[in-house]
Amino acid sequence: ERVVLEQYEFYEKQSFRNRAVILGSHKTEILSVPVLNGNSKQLIRDTKIDNSQSWQKTNWRTINAAYAKAPYFEFFSDYFRPSFEQKTDFLWDFNFELLTICLKLLKLNPDIQFSENYTKTYPDSVFDARSLIHPKKPTAISSFFCPFVYTQNFGNEFENNLSIIDLLFCKGLDAKMILQKSLII
Repeated sequence: ERVVLEQYEFYEKQSFRNRAVILGSHKTEILSVPVLNGNSKQLIRDTKIDNSQSWQKTNWRTINAAYAKAPYFEFFSDYFRPSFEQKTDFLWDFNFELLTICLKLLKLNPDIQFSENYTKTYPDSVFDARSLIHPKKPTAISSFFCPFVYTQNFGNEFENNLSIIDLLFCKGLDAKMILQKSLII
């Protein structure tokens, strides 16, 4: 019901802060947002996107190739397309825009707040997922999330830990129920 987004953490390279994984016709594909001077002493909220590269066009073309024939692509793609057509200066703003779109499509309305400073550890009563969702720690997420298997656009075996757009484009309005079935907590 209440989510605090950590805006005072340091940017972390090779994390999901600037990348996502989708399922293409032959393999998983990584969508990446290039950043300027992404270093370990830069706050995530201050991390600038490198708009000199044509990453938006490339990423949207990859999404389109992977999901154009997915059952719900035509219903949901128009929500996402503008984010890949307009320039955004900061990674934080781009990520928040995509989060807002996903919450709207899932019909979820949590109380979203932004951290006011960096807190290293939280009490046990607070669920802290900051370090649990990471491409190099794929099993860390299993402490609270076990993906409910659904039919994906390609392949015969279920590919887990993909971007939420895979679920939305493949399952439409059932996405919320599938997420709820995936939660362990």
